Amino acid sequence: MDHRRKAWLVVALAFFVLPASFAGSLVAKEILEIGRKEGIRRFESYQQLKLFLASRQNGVGWPYLTLDGSAWPSPTSSRNEVSSALALGSDFQAQADVRYSATNVQVEGVDEADIVKTDGKFAYVVSGGKVLLIRVYPPESMALLSAIVLEGEPKGMFVSGNRLVVLEQEFSALPIPYDMGGNALPEIAPWVGNVSLKVYDVSEKSDPRPIRKFSVNGFYSDSRMLGPYVYLVVTEPAVIYEENVILPRIYECGTMKEVEASEIYYYESSEGCQAFNTVFALNVHDENAELNHETFLTASSDVVFMSLDNLYVAQTIWDLDGLIVPTRKEVTAIHKVRLEGLKIEYVAKGEVPGRVLNQFSMDEFEGFFRVATTTVEYGSGKFEESNNIYILDPEMNVVGSLEGLAPGERIHSARFMGDRCYVVTFKKVDPLFVLDLSSPTDPRVLGRLKIPGYSDYLHPFGSGFLIGVGKETVEAEEGDFAWYQGLKVSLFDVRVLGDPKEVSKLVIGDRGTDSPVLMDHKAFLLDAERGILVLPVLVAEIDPSDYPYGAPANAYGEYVWQGAYVLKVSTEEGVEVLGKITHAKSDQDALKSGYYFYSKYSVK
Repeated sequence: MDHRRKAWLVVALAFFVLPASFAGSLVAKEILEIGRKEGIRRFESYQQLKLFLASRQNGVGWPYLTLDGSAWPSPTSSRNEVSSALALGSDFQAQADVRYSATNVQVEGVDEADIVKTDGKFAYVVSGGKVLLIRVYPPESMALLSAIVLEGEPKGMFVSGNRLVVLEQEFSALPIPYDMGGNALPEIAPWVGNVSLKVYDVSEKSDPRPIRKFSVNGFYSDSRMLGPYVYLVVTEPAVIYEENVILPRIYECGTMKEVEASEIYYYESSEGCQAFNTVFALNVHDENAELNHETFLTASSDVVFMSLDNLYVAQTIWDLDGLIVPTRKEVTAIHKVRLEGLKIEYVAKGEVPGRVLNQFSMDEFEGFFRVATTTVEYGSGKFEESNNIYILDPEMNVVGSLEGLAPGERIHSARFMGDRCYVVTFKKVDPLFVLDLSSPTDPRVLGRLKIPGYSDYLHPFGSGFLIGVGKETVEAEEGDFAWYQGLKVSLFDVRVLGDPKEVSKLVIGDRGTDSPVLMDHKAFLLDAERGILVLPVLVAEIDPSDYPYGAPANAYGEYVWQGAYVLKVSTEEGVEVLGKITHAKSDQDALKSGYYFYSKYSVK
């Protein structure tokens, strides 16, 4: 086999074997120090940037690969169709006498992109490769007013007054840089991405008018909106391709601007698979506003959290040399960027042991940054997990920590609320930890609760209560683990800080039952004032006739229903089912294919 073909195959296999979340963050040498604070600087020239990258590349390249462009479809060709059902968030707002929901966001005042937005009278829905503009109130006048055709994979939308912002991701393949010859195996080419931000004037809902569009090469990481400003984070592998560094390119109004090397920030001793991470800021209400941006050469962005003042980008770093040394460890680097209108200012970098689960594992409170991580150490025949809380000061120095929580387990969910933090870990039973963070330098465990099952999402409810959504579990008869069962909705009483209690629970379906809420908090709808909770659910049930002597704990049910469960949540009465809603005309409509999540009736 040609040595160049072998090189391409090695790169491809590296990405097929390793999880995608790891692939962009592998490092080339052992991490020896935590919490380093080297000064950030800019490159002086293109040649300096190229030499910097050349000295750090270890064969880890592009995150998207294909064996044959004609045989493997582009990622955009398998775009999931989004149901026209409104996947509403948790915050209810009022417009005259109309109450309506908004996207379920982590930080009040900081909006997050979603596939459905509404202002109470009109809804904007991503469905079937389009954005549908629908009049939804009054109900008797409901009508489809217009549709915007999308060019790429939708990543979400923002709506602010008469402005609609649409975020899309597109993919294309770079040409093979070498003549691979006539071997039987198809060529492997790297995929490259392009992220676009489009602004529409929707004053006339029947005729949305495009007023702004820009795009940048790279891959969508995350976005937020604060007031009239949209903040977008795009990441792109920093590689040398055909002897040239592919720099970020920004396209607008038929012109292209390439980010110059002298504009790019970096750390001299950066570890990790290098990536250009660009933060954009745009005032969508000003058609003539400047598009501001700053680019940082770091590891690829994994998880993003944004407060009212700052943006935090977390990046998991792996010890690649650990493949041949006794142990391997993970470290998370967290970059703090101050945002003020169009101004983007890098502040500092902090580092903590372990990896971050999702955005709810991070928080900012009274100037301090708090983060929950799971530490994994393995090698020499061992695999050890433990969980930690770290508190960093405004300069991103670690000033307090709680380490070694629930050894052998990993974090399934976390929720920071003021000077408290609630963490759920799991292996066989669900420990819910209540943590006191009132003293940044001395965080403490106030209490813990061990019950079957676990919660993948925690949501505050009333004063001193939490709603948890996850899975029920049954301990295995052999082995140190548990079998997950149906969808579990729990109500926790955390008013007595040292004595948390599960005061009510509801289990829906059997093993195989699932909900988008377990992976996406925006699918969670709560009207806290009325105690109404709506969850999209895919229900699987076991037919008792299939198991005359009783179903084993590892038995999966058959899919029987897809739709939304409407629940009543009360601190006095607990959790109960009020009703169910489905768009399927009959059970057979979805049963024919057996693939509920890919059905046109599936709730997103």
